[in-house]
Amino acid sequence: MRALVQRTSGADVSIAGESVGRIGPGLVVLVCAMRGDGEAESTWLARKVANLRIFRDDEGRMNRSLLDVGGDALIVSQFTLAAETRGNRPGFSTAAAPDEGERLYRHFAEAVAGHGVRVATGVFGADMAVSLVNDGPVTIWLDTASR
Repeated sequence: MRALVQRTSGADVSIAGESVGRIGPGLVVLVCAMRGDGEAESTWLARKVANLRIFRDDEGRMNRSLLDVGGDALIVSQFTLAAETRGNRPGFSTAAAPDEGERLYRHFAEAVAGHGVRVATGVFGADMAVSLVNDGPVTIWLDTASR
């Protein structure tokens, strides 16, 4: 699985102008299941996100996790993280099939919540607008293939 993690002071995801998920300080996690991924990858990625030490400590260093700061997670499916960009038109053949992608997306969100994080989500496969204030800015790329 792949995830693009952004530290935020607040974020919202909406569909047709209506908010479907909103968080305060925490992380926006754009996530994509890749072909061949399973629950093991989803579980590993959820643990990594919950424990990733990218929040400032009392000395201003990135040394605290989402769990340490009591932050929220806004989890949004984004199959375009699977983009293959050799040419000018991206291909997405390495993304998991939609049914499997949705299953693993839901599993990932539940696994993050299982760590004690308050989770908000988008709607799988929907055309969504994500608004956030990227705090730092801090943006981290995670890929279970490189663990």
